[in-house]
Amino acid sequence: MTRSTCPYCGVGCGVSLTPGAGRQVTVAGDPDHPANAGRLCSKGSALGSTVGLEGRLLHPEIGGRPVAWAEAVGAVAKAFSQSIAEHGPDSVAFYVSGQILTEDYYAANKLMKAFIGSANIDTNSRLCMASAVAAHKKAFGADLVPCSYEDLEETDLVVFTGHNAAWTHPVLTRRLEAAKAARDQFWICLDPRRTDTAEISDLHLALKPQTDVRLWNGLAAWLINHGAVDKKFIAAHTNGYQDLAALLAKDDQSTASVALDCDLKRADVETFYRRFAATERVVTLFSQGANQSAQGVNKGLAIINAHLITGRIGKPGAAPFSITGQPNAMGGREAGGMATTLAAHLDFDAAGRGVAGRFWGVNPDALPTGPGLKAVDMFEAVRDGRIKAIWIMATNPVVSLPDANRVAEALEACPFVAVSDVMADTDTLAYAHVKLPALAWGEKDGTVTNSERCISRQRPVFAPPGAARADWRIVADVALAMGAPGFEWQAPADVFREYAALTTFENGGTRFLDLGPMADLSDDAYEALEPTHWPVRPDGSGTRRLFEDFRFQTPDGKARLNPVAAAGPARAVNPIFPFSLNTGRVRDHWHTLTRTGLAPELCRHAPEPTIDMHPEDAAAFGVKDGRLARLETPFGEAVAPARLTDAQRRGDLFIPMHWTAAYAPSGRANPLTNPDTDPTSGQPEFKHTPARIEPYGETWRGFLISPDAAKTPKGLDLVWRRTPQTGCQLHEFAGRGGPDERLRMLRSINLERDAEVLTLDDQRTGASRRAVIVDGKLKLVLAIAVGQGALPPRHWLVERFGDAVIDEKTRAVLLAGRMPGLADNGPVACACANIGEKTIKTAIEAGTCDLDTLGAQTKAGITCGSCRPELARMIAQYRPAAAPEKQGEPA
Repeated sequence: MTRSTCPYCGVGCGVSLTPGAGRQVTVAGDPDHPANAGRLCSKGSALGSTVGLEGRLLHPEIGGRPVAWAEAVGAVAKAFSQSIAEHGPDSVAFYVSGQILTEDYYAANKLMKAFIGSANIDTNSRLCMASAVAAHKKAFGADLVPCSYEDLEETDLVVFTGHNAAWTHPVLTRRLEAAKAARDQFWICLDPRRTDTAEISDLHLALKPQTDVRLWNGLAAWLINHGAVDKKFIAAHTNGYQDLAALLAKDDQSTASVALDCDLKRADVETFYRRFAATERVVTLFSQGANQSAQGVNKGLAIINAHLITGRIGKPGAAPFSITGQPNAMGGREAGGMATTLAAHLDFDAAGRGVAGRFWGVNPDALPTGPGLKAVDMFEAVRDGRIKAIWIMATNPVVSLPDANRVAEALEACPFVAVSDVMADTDTLAYAHVKLPALAWGEKDGTVTNSERCISRQRPVFAPPGAARADWRIVADVALAMGAPGFEWQAPADVFREYAALTTFENGGTRFLDLGPMADLSDDAYEALEPTHWPVRPDGSGTRRLFEDFRFQTPDGKARLNPVAAAGPARAVNPIFPFSLNTGRVRDHWHTLTRTGLAPELCRHAPEPTIDMHPEDAAAFGVKDGRLARLETPFGEAVAPARLTDAQRRGDLFIPMHWTAAYAPSGRANPLTNPDTDPTSGQPEFKHTPARIEPYGETWRGFLISPDAAKTPKGLDLVWRRTPQTGCQLHEFAGRGGPDERLRMLRSINLERDAEVLTLDDQRTGASRRAVIVDGKLKLVLAIAVGQGALPPRHWLVERFGDAVIDEKTRAVLLAGRMPGLADNGPVACACANIGEKTIKTAIEAGTCDLDTLGAQTKAGITCGSCRPELARMIAQYRPAAAPEKQGEPA
């Protein structure tokens, strides 16, 4: 058994790995890891389904041609060296990822800043946590997260702001649920959407998009006006209070005015303010909904202001808490993987350059003197030719960056693009001149840092496949080929010790980021490293909570209160684009599907992107539930099924961000999204883009099931999406043509010799169905319906692709899509146990009407629990009239 760390969200759960034959591995939660104590969410539980080698990039390639490592490394080194010689160090860039390890981050940052002399290295964490980083630096003097997960269990009031924890951080939600029951915590959720987190909260404030600063400023003003501030704390431990009070006094801060501006009920605003004032132990959890904004830094500062003026920081159960989205977003921030910091919390000022230069043995004057290009600006510089060579590591910016089609245009025009990745076919790799095969989770060896500053080990259970190499080693090889000294590391422990040494070099307590004793870890001690929170004390123990002495990393040790004015979104809705488009995650998927797309069990709950819309808005615009809709913004368009729900505010739309050209080419979200950024953090405004919507007008639809991914037939303009299943791929499609288009779809089937084809054509309805059997095994099923005509169920047909032989009884009903008398369990509600909605509905209607009993009976909701809010909704919907409500059951 090997102890490692989950590669998904910023919770940083520990996992126990037991390898089996070949590439098999059994994954369980690590009961001894402080982040999760053995719990795992649906994504972590399914990690064993993602470690196969199908689709992996296993050998270096140049121009699509397999090459040896020496040739690939030489090509990258030559391209970068030539560009630097001809155009200067700022003509090159690295774009890295919270998926790489801290050792990888350190190596890339050292190469770019210490040797090349540019700060043009940025990370996809710019898209999720940069605003929180900037807010921390302004308020605390450095990027410092004040608390730990233990504070979530010690608090009495939890404020979720822009944080759907039930889906994005379900293991933390389970910890919070236990604390809620034990301490009678009160939960308040600030979110324009009625998410699952909002549904299980005691109070939901569905505020108007981008009015967060107005709401939090109103809270600060209310606290001041009602004498609910901690004057002694303010005087002793903060600066800027008078400026903050003066700015707040300029506007009408009455709860009536705040409620009007935020489109909230005045009573709900007052409840929020009074609860905050009356509760000593308050934790505010803020995440993408707050950060992903052109005013994301101001949102973070407004939250921090409310905590500072009440002294709710540095104490048990009291802190503003930025929750990261990636497993090593924090590690990248520490090691210097962002364009806005030098390294190890050293800045670009003379003092920071002096420390880094002396440590690296480089003239400080040769180090960059200011920030490099942030993510959005970096790819704009690629597009306009300022950057001639870019190296992209472990991320997929053609999918994940805003205005994504423009990013594709930039890479298409770039003279040199290198991409390090684990997969052979991503939207970004299509533009790579050189492809570099990297190690994946389960093969990587190094460290990550989670949202609570806890450093954990990722350990390998598989040998490197093919020619794949660790990212730090690929960077070091290129560095040495470029003539850079100081990259002669032999193992990840060497890189980690050097990074740890930099954090403590000439520190003397001036920088909170200090790994001191870790700089001298032996190889064996590094291998055995236990989860440790930084700062690391001289005895090697970690620090769970910062600021307990109310000392901050500022020259005078005081925190800074930052007055921030409320402002509207970067772009306002208008008569042409009357809706506000929001983007985000679904429950069981992660980023751009390169990992979770490999796990069929994670594709069942949300098999395709949908456009969420309020029913009243849909009626006004002619959009029907389940029918395709065309969504357009000033930047691009998408087509996906509409999902009508009153969980959406009127005037708001939502589309998830995961799907790529490989899974749903018409349903990609980020070609639509707003590229406007926060002027300080450079973080894009993903949560608000002016948009419009209309029916797509499909005239026919269908599905195709085959063992492998199929391509859209040439010449057909179809909306197409693919969902991985166990043993096959399910393709759904729709078109706007007539009989000729449907006929061309039927004729696109490539039949093997000796294939048996079962056929059904209904001349009256225009429906057609085909099933292809070869050597007794099912090879393909195709079904077409005109308009909204009936299509057969998919679930039973999908399972037939696992049958060794299609017997006569099965053959007789293949085109019907179901075996008579066999129950259909319906859409999946619980991904962990693969439990369908109909199974749960049957249990509820039979009288099982509380979550715990329902879980014990059906196995739904008892593994990771992220489906529990959905189960609670089903209980409310299907509860028999005679069934009593259980005390304390979630609404």
